[in-house]
Amino acid sequence: MQVHFREFDPFNCWFWLRFPHAPGQGERQYVEETFNSWYFLGRLGAFNAENLQVHEEGADVTWMAYDNEDAENSMLALMHNMGEMEYQDDWGRIWLDLGTSDGVAIDILINSLRCLDRDLVQIEELRVGGINEDWPADASDDRIFED
Repeated sequence: MQVHFREFDPFNCWFWLRFPHAPGQGERQYVEETFNSWYFLGRLGAFNAENLQVHEEGADVTWMAYDNEDAENSMLALMHNMGEMEYQDDWGRIWLDLGTSDGVAIDILINSLRCLDRDLVQIEELRVGGINEDWPADASDDRIFED
């Protein structure tokens, strides 16, 4: 799976997936569940690089002292909104307002989609941001503001 970044606005961001063929219902379900799970964690504030205490500790976390006060004092990192997955031929797209979540969220999504590509659903390309000229998105589209 090739990954490409284009113009990126975290509050108005399209994610584009190109498949080798139009995805079937089972393939769509895997892709949609991946995005739904990722978004659910984002709504709960999971993607907050300001509070990665276990990661920063290293490989041995035996008897690690977790600093709850430090965790409480970190800025919230919440995703705000997600549209519905749409498909057109061999493309899929989904719109997100990533809110205050940070880059770790996109890394985790890419890692998830890479595993999905390797094990279950072939994905040729992921484009983060921008608009495809052959599939325009209307900025005033109501789906962007659904909750």
